[in-house]
Amino acid sequence: MIREQRNSSRGPNRDQRTNRRIRAREVRVVGSDGSQLGVMTLEAALERARTEGLDLVEVSPMAKPPVCKIMDYGKFKYEEKKKASDAKRTQVVIQLKEVKLRPKTEEHDYEFKVRNTRRFIEEGNKAKVVIQFRGREITHKELGSAILDDVIKDLKDVAVAEQLPRMEGRQMFMILAPTPKVAQKAREQARQAAAAARKSPPPGAGGKKPQAAGAPGAEGASTAPVESDGASDADDAGPDDAQDSAPATT
Repeated sequence: MIREQRNSSRGPNRDQRTNRRIRAREVRVVGSDGSQLGVMTLEAALERARTEGLDLVEVSPMAKPPVCKIMDYGKFKYEEKKKASDAKRTQVVIQLKEVKLRPKTEEHDYEFKVRNTRRFIEEGNKAKVVIQFRGREITHKELGSAILDDVIKDLKDVAVAEQLPRMEGRQMFMILAPTPKVAQKAREQARQAAAAARKSPPPGAGGKKPQAAGAPGAEGASTAPVESDGASDADDAGPDDAQDSAPATT
């Protein structure tokens, strides 16, 4: 009895007894179409499932008598696994991003970091806004409190203060979380992205394989090396070309 209760607490879709593994002598049977077939002996229920080419699955072992359903157990387990996979794919993984500010942060730096924080919160994540005090700045904690209050006001349309400002060593921080409306929108976007990913064909499906150079049908393909005058190319390149070819730095 203890073992049965422990197994039943794991959920209805795990370690279910099927067919001859069912121990009860009498069971309440639900048909494959959902109809109630009533209480019958285990042998009669197994015979009914066998005539339909399906399985007898114990869905409620703690009931008196246990409830069994006639179904295709392999198909049922596959669909349950697919549902769990879809639910995991559509869930939003919440991350916590740390944004660091100083009591003397310049206005343009403040606006840049607030914009990034807004974008991060609109994606359904949380933000930890930190004010770092250095040296004698620790004696002016009111400056840090004023900056955090400004952040809350600037982001009040998308975020709420999940944890109010407090000190920790030489840092003052707070945690912002998305409003319920923003969080719901982020979940909807995640579900739409997952649905689009399921509908899109796998990479390379239906595409044509590239033809190798010199292969039949590759007309005009030349395998001879092309010689170029490096000096003339460098002379022809203008300042715009040199700028385009320079590596991008951030």
